[in-house]
Amino acid sequence: MFACLFIPDFSAETIIRFEPELRGRPVAILAGRPPLEKVVALNEKARQLGVEPGATKLQLESWEDLALRTRSELQETSAHSAVLDCAKSFSPEVEDTAPGTVLLNLSGLEPLFGPLSKIAHELARRASRMELEANVAVAANPDAALLAAHGFPGVTLISEGREAERLGDLPVDVLLESFSADTEDCVRWLEMFDRWGIRNLRALTALPEIPMGERLGQQGIRLRKLARGAVSRDLRLCESAPVFEEDIELEYPIVLLEPLAFLLNRMLELLCVRLAARALAAQELRLRLDLVQKSEDCDPTRTLPFMRTLRLPVPMLDAKVFLKLLQLDLQSHPPGAPILKIHLAAEPARPRSTQSGLFLPVFPEPEKLELTLARIAGIVGQGRVGAVELLDTHREGAFQMQPFAPTQLETKKSPRKKSYMSVQENDNTTMTEDKAQEKMSAVIALRLFRPPLRAIVNVRDGKPVYLKCLQHTDITGEIVWTAGPWRSSGDWSEQEGWSREEWDIAVPTENEVILYRLVEDKFSRNWWLEGTYD
Repeated sequence: MFACLFIPDFSAETIIRFEPELRGRPVAILAGRPPLEKVVALNEKARQLGVEPGATKLQLESWEDLALRTRSELQETSAHSAVLDCAKSFSPEVEDTAPGTVLLNLSGLEPLFGPLSKIAHELARRASRMELEANVAVAANPDAALLAAHGFPGVTLISEGREAERLGDLPVDVLLESFSADTEDCVRWLEMFDRWGIRNLRALTALPEIPMGERLGQQGIRLRKLARGAVSRDLRLCESAPVFEEDIELEYPIVLLEPLAFLLNRMLELLCVRLAARALAAQELRLRLDLVQKSEDCDPTRTLPFMRTLRLPVPMLDAKVFLKLLQLDLQSHPPGAPILKIHLAAEPARPRSTQSGLFLPVFPEPEKLELTLARIAGIVGQGRVGAVELLDTHREGAFQMQPFAPTQLETKKSPRKKSYMSVQENDNTTMTEDKAQEKMSAVIALRLFRPPLRAIVNVRDGKPVYLKCLQHTDITGEIVWTAGPWRSSGDWSEQEGWSREEWDIAVPTENEVILYRLVEDKFSRNWWLEGTYD
């Protein structure tokens, strides 16, 4: 069995998808150069109002209840990607038939999702959650399902062998619009069938096959088989990688962040629904804003791209968290010009799976932690919040900030997994601890002074012999032992990188001898105490 997911009035639905307040109003979609825009698509309420395709914008501006919008190919691409996501969330065998139309194979899905009627209604509900009102039809072959989805509203189920009976009441124009890509050819066939008195598919299937083939050729025989639902074929499978992107083209530029946040919230909600349908989460968000150029000499149709990227520490799926993170980032990095287009993309990843132990500390929720870090970054500045990463260099204390990502603690192995050698290992535990304590006793730690302390040093034969600290007068005395110097600070590619000489010195006091780290800046000839050894 096969199912067809069809979005009627697709161009109008893509506009209503981002403006849900237009759902109950007549909508007409315009295309062309101003002031010669013409209606290229409309919804059912606009048809009932009397709007016809080809009407100009000037003719319709006086209609009070009619909403006029410009066609957006970017938004149609995003909406069609959402239709594909909806279909692929049920079946891996999906055909990308036409914009707003997909076919999917339902074979073998009943043990997973239930009977075919349940699958069809769930398809329609999932498309509705993506703000797309769809017709869903289920039949024994793809073309019968496609024809039923174009002709019957809502959910339709056709039993095998009853295709001609169920499809017989459909008008002929539904058949031609479903399977004819050439508009002029479709009009020619409609005029001919009208002269013959054929109004529905039942009358078409009643024509004898051989005389019809003699007059109309292979195309006429094919139309008769399609009307009977007797054409059987395989799906042309769609192998494209999943793309989670949403686009909005604005009729008027926006300047303030508040209306931008309203649109971003809508786009994020749609992206999260699409990701959830595929059992995925977002690892990265990429925002691109097309800005109006400020220069008067430039072409007004040209725009400047403004890019922002949010790399999340763990995969997330919360539109409110994403919106707050984007707001905080845009407040720190405002676009600086009016916005014409918005492009938002999400990098998919598998959702995180965590299970806390009974005796492990509770980690903060990644969403709340990321919001807290973003708020702190907005106060202290970018690049000053995160986790410290030491650099692979000889410069003393060189580091950089990386995004903070908490790591889960490793749980201890179960005692039942111990082998028979555990007894022998326990016998040697005492001896191992003694050796470890001996090693630890030989390790000393350097406690750095922040900032380093300025000092006056007397030098004899190239070695420091007397120390006096300017900030702490109690650090004064003769240097009884030295080790060094070491030029261990700097980068090999920098000529001024090796300008520090470091010494380890010992200064006696009344009760003990204290070890210090002493540094000389060879350019300024100043001495500093960097720290003391424990």
